[in-house]
Amino acid sequence: MDAKLFSKDFTLVVIGQIISLFGNAVIRFALPLYLLNVTGSSALFGTVTACAFIPAILLSPIGGIIADRVNKRNIMVILDFFTAAVILSFSALMGRASLVLLMTVTLMILYGIAGTYQPSVQASVPALISPEHFMEANSVINIINSFSSLLGPVLGGMLYSAYGLEPVLWVCVACFVLSAVMELFIQIPFVRQESCGGIWETVKSDFAESIRFIRKEKPVIGKGLIAVCGINLFLSAMIVVGLPYIVTEVLPLEPAAANKLYGFAEGALAAGGLAGGIGAGLFAKRLTVQNAGNLIIVSAGCVFPMGLALLLFSSGLISYMVITVCCFGIMVCSTVFAVQIMSFVQAQTPQNLIGKVIAVIMAFSMCAQPLGNALYGVLFEICEGYEFAVILFAGIISLIIAVGTRKVFNSFMPGTPQE
Repeated sequence: MDAKLFSKDFTLVVIGQIISLFGNAVIRFALPLYLLNVTGSSALFGTVTACAFIPAILLSPIGGIIADRVNKRNIMVILDFFTAAVILSFSALMGRASLVLLMTVTLMILYGIAGTYQPSVQASVPALISPEHFMEANSVINIINSFSSLLGPVLGGMLYSAYGLEPVLWVCVACFVLSAVMELFIQIPFVRQESCGGIWETVKSDFAESIRFIRKEKPVIGKGLIAVCGINLFLSAMIVVGLPYIVTEVLPLEPAAANKLYGFAEGALAAGGLAGGIGAGLFAKRLTVQNAGNLIIVSAGCVFPMGLALLLFSSGLISYMVITVCCFGIMVCSTVFAVQIMSFVQAQTPQNLIGKVIAVIMAFSMCAQPLGNALYGVLFEICEGYEFAVILFAGIISLIIAVGTRKVFNSFMPGTPQE
């Protein structure tokens, strides 16, 4: 563990993440958009993206267990090479197999890889960085994620609109191969843990230990996790399904222009994440977990202008601008919230449990996402012409959950037992 923030190994992790997450942002933007362009169905889009989340949910706990028991560097290298192979396989099969089936399977594999990959990245922070730099290190990781997500959809949208899907796939393959090669030079401290019998017994024991820690030793984490699941179900899922559908299918925009504008809207989301990550790093010493819930209240409040813009404005461009600005605000607040909570979990969790606990948190928080994606896919289809009502519904429910989230974190007092 290094006393300074940007040690050699953490710097290599940062550079590898920049390249890998850029490729992830591009591929996750291009594949669903291609499906939406070909089919024009929000219900199908929502269903496919919902299915894609299932492997990520199932594999996140496994990824956490692996992250605590296997060298984290090796996990990142292998999964980046495997991701490149998956994209190459999709490219080879495109046009030879059912698009919906191929897209569903490919996205499920990619999201499953991400679910296994991310616990290793988050668990490597306490192994490489001293505790006083946790907030700054998580801020850097979030800035990288947001910066890659900012460039990914914008450049991916431009490349996709101009040349189609094929060049986008090759760019992504190059990113993952380069990231894997970069990660080969990372050295992450690793202490082998004893196994509790066979693989299945070890998985059950590790999973039970992490659940016990979240429920009994740090119940504020469990309560906060329930609130985050609600936000993912009603707010995050609405943006994931609603943003591409509204921009490309609902607003009166030319198809080619709509694809580019959707790319810019995704870029605005990433820019909000970037701004939030920078803000969390700059104000790390002044942010407290007790006030974290206020950020979710602001995020929920930003949903209402989006619905009102669709209701009140006939101009597609004006509605688009309002929606994009609101999405930016939502991402600023939610990113600062995410950095605070991740730093809190890392500081409160023993080193031998950190990978498993983070993975369980990620898995449970993602459980709501596929349900929300499927829900909003159907709602937007049923409420055709009244999409504003779906957005306002999301805002009302999210605001109620956000108020509950604030109460959960306001009640936490460091150093005292929590009920």
